[in-house]
This record gives sequence, C-alpha cells and structure tokens, in this order.
Amino acid sequence: MRTIHVIGIGAGDPDYVTSQAIRALNHTDVFFAMDKGEAKSDLVALRREICARFIDEPGYRFVELPDPKRAAEGDYTRAVADWHSARAELWARAIETELGPDGVGAFLAWGDPSLYDSTLRILDEVARHIEFHYDVIPGITAIQALTARHRIPLNDVGEPVLITTGRQLRKTGLTGSAVVMLDGDCAFLGCPPQTRIWWGAYLGTGDEMLVSGTVGEVGERIAALRAAARAQHGWIMDIYLLRA
Repeated sequence: MRTIHVIGIGAGDPDYVTSQAIRALNHTDVFFAMDKGEAKSDLVALRREICARFIDEPGYRFVELPDPKRAAEGDYTRAVADWHSARAELWARAIETELGPDGVGAFLAWGDPSLYDSTLRILDEVARHIEFHYDVIPGITAIQALTARHRIPLNDVGEPVLITTGRQLRKTGLTGSAVVMLDGDCAFLGCPPQTRIWWGAYLGTGDEMLVSGTVGEVGERIAALRAAARAQHGWIMDIYLLRA
C-alpha cells in the first residue's frame, strides 16, 4: 500500500527538524509541495534545503502542485471547504500518478501539522477516494519558537492560554492570554493599550523580526514593520502572544 508521511519541519530553522522527522525524510521517495506562486517560492526552497541537508542518499523527487485559489469573497467557512476539496482532488491525482503501489510520499508541514494547518483534513478527504496509509511526525511549532525567542513562558502561573486567529480576536476580544495566528489585519490594534504583546515574524529564518511591549507602545510599530516586510517579500508569516 502507498504510504504518506506528514512531517512537521518546524518554524523556519532547519535545526528545528527532529531526528524522527529526519528518519521519515530518508524513507521518502516523492515530496509533494504546493506551488503558491513566485512570491512564496522561498517556502518551497526551504523545504528543498531541508531535504538536501538531511537526506543521506539523494534519489527522491519533488513534485510541485499548483495551489488552487481560495475565494476571497463570500462565506469564509464555505470558501475554505471548497478550497480544501479542490486541494484534495489535486492531491489524489498526484498520489495516484506519482507514487507506485508501494511508494512512499511526504508532505512537509511548516511548524506542526496539528496547528492551523490543513494537511490532515485534506488527506482525510483524499482517503475517501484512494487507498493509502499515512502517519504524522510532530514538529516544533511557531508558538514554541516565539516563546523561546522572547524567553518567556507561554502561560501565567496556573492560567490557560487560548490559541486563536485574528478574525476571532476581532470578534470576541481578549481575556487572559491568547496566541494569535493568521492575522492579516493587525487585530491586536483593537486591544486596550496596556495589553502586553510579544510578536515575531519569519521565526527561525534570516529575516526574523521580534518586538515586545504594550500595544500602546509598540502596536503601530509592529503594524508598520509587518506592512514593509510583506511588501518586500510578497508574503509574511507572523504570530503573537497577548496578555490582558
């Protein structure tokens, strides 16, 4: 039976790749990667760099798949579901075409596959159409990288931490501590000015940026840095921790 590894490769630094992930890399014939256009080509390049660094015997192949477009307008949940379905159809064809009956493929997930990543949901949909086995290798998350780089604990003593999105932060506000991901519009600017923020972008890469303080002190600076970085690179991957 075909096998697919879903390998968490960490948040940008190749040194975040675990020994378990390295074993899986060396057991893979074909790596599937989503081509998101020229602006994000360095994300595929980093995946290739990781393979070149850790695979002992080259002989593997990279198959880049054009990422279907996600609708920018209309119902968000419906748009995501349609996007996942389009990806699943594309992946199913690629797995059938590129892997032999006993072939081993892999998807390299930024950070960890369990955290705001669509790979596992899409593979579950693919599995309804073709037969294969898959396993999951955990990776260092952007949350771990953020707290390590700022040298802070994730939680206050005995207190919970919410993991959420910019969309939900704008909708529900902040109580306690929250890690915010997928925030394209700087939702933290809507928090009270005394709110503490620890922000990071391009964590673990040569372009890494870190800022901390209160929203009143550093919020506008973060927004400006974020806009400039996105204009320069064509994309941005950032995350932040808030404490009310």
